[in-house]
Amino acid sequence: MASKPPVELSTVAEEFLGWLAVEKGRSPNTLAAYRRDLLVASRALAEEGSTLDHATTEELESVLQRLAAVGSAQASIARLASTLRGFYRFSVDEGSLPSDPTADLGARRTAQALPKALSEEQITKLLDSLTGADALSLRDRAIIEVLYATGARVSEVIGLNLGDVDRSDGLLLLRGKGNRERVVPLGSYADAAIGQWLKIEGRTAMVPAQWQRRSDEGALFLSTRGGRLSRQSVFALLQRRAKVVGLETVISPHVLRHSCATHLLAHGADIRIVQELLGHRSIATTQRYTKVDPSHLRRAVLSSHPRGRPMRSGT
Repeated sequence: MASKPPVELSTVAEEFLGWLAVEKGRSPNTLAAYRRDLLVASRALAEEGSTLDHATTEELESVLQRLAAVGSAQASIARLASTLRGFYRFSVDEGSLPSDPTADLGARRTAQALPKALSEEQITKLLDSLTGADALSLRDRAIIEVLYATGARVSEVIGLNLGDVDRSDGLLLLRGKGNRERVVPLGSYADAAIGQWLKIEGRTAMVPAQWQRRSDEGALFLSTRGGRLSRQSVFALLQRRAKVVGLETVISPHVLRHSCATHLLAHGADIRIVQELLGHRSIATTQRYTKVDPSHLRRAVLSSHPRGRPMRSGT
């Protein structure tokens, strides 16, 4: 049986991607995700004898339903639907298509798939295992302490510079989404770990003879090659360290962020304080992002609500 010819994106689709890059300033990773989505839709439509440029609402709905039927993640399907809406809005605005077939496409909601927070005992077990005095161990402990202490995103941690650390006041300057800055407290353990990392046996031992990029010179955390760490490098080091204590299947930088927020709430932190720490614009985001242990919630209500306390005898 002859193999099917590969599906290529249409001229309009390529123009849409170009517009996202030039006019919207989308990152290469984001553009690659849009391209994959458009190719997935194009292949599925080709099997139905249609194309992106001529698809109907019914055909697009069929594509999404077929993906759901074969077990595609809800988040992936919702992202594809969002990509298609953006593509068709662009096509109509540019006059390439007379109407938008996604205007009546059913809304798709993603399940709130939050990671499970580690217990405080698991966090302690992980950190207590980092006892080495070599540069790598000092670096890895400092990174993990910072991730857990501040709830920072991995992108924020690898973007840290030496000047972002204020050890005299125990503060850290983070740059979040949209380059929004926020100052967060380090906590004594994270501050001490950074202090050890900044000694001569730590960061200084990883400084290269010559910097590959000028921006690497000011980086707080360095790779073994003397450059700024990547997201993948932080994930890998976390997996390597977690494997020692049997936590590699349940841990990631995002899990540490979630654990930080969950433990703060469990110990009585105000949710707006947690919102500020995590850098969320909306309190609703923090509410979705964090889950309080039901037993803690019950204890808080019973001890704080006027009618939650035990009833007096005879009442």
